[in-house]
Amino acid sequence: MRALVITLVLATLAGCVATESGEPPVVGIRNMYNQPRYDVQERQPFFADQRSMRPDVAGTVSREMEKSIPLATGRNAKGDAWLMDVPEALIARSGGRSAFLARGQDRYNIYCAVCHSISGDGKGMVSRRAASLGAAGLVATTFHDDRLRHIPDGQLYATITNGVRNMPSYAHNIPVDDRWAIVHYVRALQLSQAPAATPENTEQSQ
Repeated sequence: MRALVITLVLATLAGCVATESGEPPVVGIRNMYNQPRYDVQERQPFFADQRSMRPDVAGTVSREMEKSIPLATGRNAKGDAWLMDVPEALIARSGGRSAFLARGQDRYNIYCAVCHSISGDGKGMVSRRAASLGAAGLVATTFHDDRLRHIPDGQLYATITNGVRNMPSYAHNIPVDDRWAIVHYVRALQLSQAPAATPENTEQSQ
């Protein structure tokens, strides 16, 4: 009898080790096993505004939040004027002007060129597709417009941060330093295609 009991116990234990089962796994808290996932900019029905990206809770400060108000907003410390240029301290902490410009080009080509094009003329793939469908309102702006050549760097940074018209906010996608790097690269694009100075247009500008 004792031998039979030992045999049954061993057989049971053998069945629990290194065996496969076609049964589904036993999960105690199923809703923790299959959690919903939303992409950036994706619509979702849970909140009234249907945004998957939630605004910061009022009165709270994120651990990753930029501590410098000018760097975070593109405005001066008083908040009453745009920063005219990318802060030199930011360029220095990013490895210098060449590294900063290269980073800006890399981020621009990932996030911006699809609409604004590699050259910044507003004829990226998305813009061309929108134009072909008759959706002129979705065509991106050219950075070589004279108005955009002269807006402050802080205003251009704020546009990337907050979005404008059909362009969404990239605050959740692109870190602060990278947004400024994109601004720096856009300025390089504008300089690369600026109208050549001639006696005629030099006289007109005076």
